[in-house]
Amino acid sequence: MEDTRNLIDEFKGLSNEQVFDELSRKRTGLEIAIENVEHDFNIGSIVRTANSFNVSKVHIIGKKKYNRRGAMCTDKYLEIIHHATLEDFLKTQKDRELVAIENNTPRAHALHEKAFKKDTTLIFGSENNGITPELLEKAHDVRYIESFGSTRSVNVGAAAAIAMYEWTRQIILK
Repeated sequence: MEDTRNLIDEFKGLSNEQVFDELSRKRTGLEIAIENVEHDFNIGSIVRTANSFNVSKVHIIGKKKYNRRGAMCTDKYLEIIHHATLEDFLKTQKDRELVAIENNTPRAHALHEKAFKKDTTLIFGSENNGITPELLEKAHDVRYIESFGSTRSVNVGAAAAIAMYEWTRQIILK
């Protein structure tokens, strides 16, 4: 029977658990945190992109439920951790640089100027309200993605992809 899952060839025919284990052997130092993103499809999109970049973990802070259809089953191949509170999440982030991607704060600097560290957690918030002030205060750095059109920002799923690529470009592809 043909394996019709959206997997690269080396993983075809393996069980979901075997794919998870193989990916775990070469996970990156990048983690992703998603805080109260309202549109469930955005969370699924971020999870799918996180799988593409083989991040170590995805942290979902706040609401737990999301539209897994947007993840295209990639949630089976990486560690997703739910944190009911910000405090629970922060306990897992010792010795990691927390970098918030947020354009609605004077603390933000351009993403292209960031020199990333290997052990980084990228933080994304809701499109309507952004990252909560409590989490933003805990971030070590805040970055925005430059925009050249009429809108002030890109979709949070697109922002996550851009930021993950920039970290990967600096740390993995250097």
